[in-house]
Amino acid sequence: MEQLKVGRAKLTWLNGGVNFLDGGAAFGVVPRVLWTKKYPVNENNLVEYRTDPILLQVDGKNYLIDTGTGLNKLTEKQIRNFGVLEEAKIKESLMELNVKPEELDGILMTHMHYDHANGLTDKVDEDVYVSAFPNVPIYVSETEWNEMRNPNIRSRNSYWKMNWEPIQDQVQTFKEEMKINDYVKMIHTGGHSDGHAIIVFEDGDDMFIHMADLFPTHAHQNVLWVMAYDDYPITSIFQKEKWFAYGYKKKAWFTFYHDAYYRALKYDENGDVIDKVERKRYEYK
Repeated sequence: MEQLKVGRAKLTWLNGGVNFLDGGAAFGVVPRVLWTKKYPVNENNLVEYRTDPILLQVDGKNYLIDTGTGLNKLTEKQIRNFGVLEEAKIKESLMELNVKPEELDGILMTHMHYDHANGLTDKVDEDVYVSAFPNVPIYVSETEWNEMRNPNIRSRNSYWKMNWEPIQDQVQTFKEEMKINDYVKMIHTGGHSDGHAIIVFEDGDDMFIHMADLFPTHAHQNVLWVMAYDDYPITSIFQKEKWFAYGYKKKAWFTFYHDAYYRALKYDENGDVIDKVERKRYEYK
């Protein structure tokens, strides 16, 4: 598992599964001739998208950023349609790090689409689901939580009842911003979804920004390149402009959940890469 130290924070990428998206879904209106120069694609026009949560450890506290695709949550049809080659092994990853699932101090949900929220619950019987992390606080924006329970005609395919009903007593919501501790905060941005949030860590001159699906892969650095799944693409563009400018100035690390090639990149004031954490590649079984 790849790790990164940023000030007093340690980040470790867990195994949350992988799927393969259609390139058009991943890059929206960007012409194929352009995005294929930035991100590999296979003969079926599919791109590899990891769904790997990050264990964030700060001052003895353990926080999980999103929860992967889950285990035994998808039908055979969904596995085929979503291009899933590997399901999540989050609890195994945590145990390898000597962190018991019940020892988590919080789960920070950037948004509640199934590829981020499936790991919140476990299937114990046909149509019976329970919380995967009982008694652990789950933080999510109020807007996102409301839409998950009352999705519209576009979003209902991304928000699944089995991912929210068993954990509703654990959820703590915020409107615009929430301080998790003295160094970590969640900020509501909208864009990818109406309730989408990012995670910002600042410890003196040390900083990372987890922009989740506003910046899903390194190839989406161009502020105009947004996913076809973004419900509010103009908001995504505005937020990317804002946080790239801030992060570049501070020489912050930008961390990834979906990128199959990089776990994190650090940029200078001009947006040029000055440091990187590459993902270790392996063949899927």
